[in-house]
Amino acid sequence: MSRFKDLQKNLFGGTTSNARQFGMIFALVAIVLFFQIWTNGLTLSSGNMIAVVSQYSYILILAIGMLMVIVAGHIDLSVGSVAAFTGIVVAKLMADQNIPWFLALLIGLGIGALVGAWQGFWVAYVGVPAFIVTLAGMLIFRGANQYVGKSQTVAVPEGFQTIGGGFLPEVGPVTGYNNLTLLLGFAVCVAVIVREWQLRRTRHLMHAEAGPIWVSVLRIAILMAVILFATFRFAGGRIGTSFPISGIILGVLVVAYSFYTRNTAAGRHIYAVGGNSRAAELSGVKLQRVNFFVMMNMGVLAALAGMIFVARSRASGPQDGLSWELEAIAAVFIGGAAVAGGLGTVSGSIVGGLVMAVLNNGLILKGIGADSVQIIKGLVLLLAVALDVYNKQQGRFSIIGSVTKGFRGSGPTAPVGSGTPQQVKTPVAG
Repeated sequence: MSRFKDLQKNLFGGTTSNARQFGMIFALVAIVLFFQIWTNGLTLSSGNMIAVVSQYSYILILAIGMLMVIVAGHIDLSVGSVAAFTGIVVAKLMADQNIPWFLALLIGLGIGALVGAWQGFWVAYVGVPAFIVTLAGMLIFRGANQYVGKSQTVAVPEGFQTIGGGFLPEVGPVTGYNNLTLLLGFAVCVAVIVREWQLRRTRHLMHAEAGPIWVSVLRIAILMAVILFATFRFAGGRIGTSFPISGIILGVLVVAYSFYTRNTAAGRHIYAVGGNSRAAELSGVKLQRVNFFVMMNMGVLAALAGMIFVARSRASGPQDGLSWELEAIAAVFIGGAAVAGGLGTVSGSIVGGLVMAVLNNGLILKGIGADSVQIIKGLVLLLAVALDVYNKQQGRFSIIGSVTKGFRGSGPTAPVGSGTPQQVKTPVAG
């Protein structure tokens, strides 16, 4: 058993965040395989995989921002309304003022930053709980969306539609595949190999055990097999489709925010604040600055998500953004974040969001009605987390336990039980 655990630890990344998330990844793989069989192969078809990325990229972008809010010990209920408000303002600017779409995109990000700063001010400097501030924001910006758009649909120009509904273009010789998507996939494979080599080299320089070379080779082989499978699926879709532009935006954000939370002092401060704000403050962490930043950052990402959705829908409407906050929050918690704050990773939230996306997509492929889909998603979320918590309390295998266990030894920990503060340590995030 100990040998199996050692192999498991090495295979899923050793001390990296992947080692603490293998349980959730396994659950995602199981769900994909289940729906692949149930839908007679439709789940992993080229068209469906492209559709899933296009349809859920904005929710996954929201999940990145929501993770940082939740890790800091807050919650944001306004993201759907902020996204809808930004979408309608940007659409009106392009339609009524003839503002170029790229300039409108920058204005939209600025609006998100201002909204986030407004809410961050109340949370960080006035001391109003984020739940109340963002609940008010949900009402304010939903009403503002309908006021600005007069509860009507506003179309957006074709250039703007690219960020939400566009794909990597066709270039180069005819191969039967999208060449840029193939290059993207091969580049990711090279990045996986380089990263593995750098990790082994770093551990060697630190005189730490790097593990047997065959384990690294096996891990690379598994990752490359998955990447290449997805690459050829995305590249082999119908003519005119390939890997979505929104998926590229999401990928860039995942890499950037994973680096920020894992490798910068400012990112680690967010975990410290969520784990024990008093201890973090005594250690020199600027609480107000951290709380202000996570709320403003959430506003920017909500604005980006709203514009991507509008671009994909080709128009902004009064019903945009409904229940988006619930989808983002569910993704973060399924991905292993702690309700009390201090725990969670960007990659875990993405995996949690993919679990919900595949579940939703699979049920729709089977012709399940939208009302039943919502009921099933709610029940699955509740029962899965409840069963996981029960198993953890009984000392049995727990997906969430396997995801968070590694953080308790190396990351900031949240108050438990009676509320006694625990020691705040350097987090391992990402």
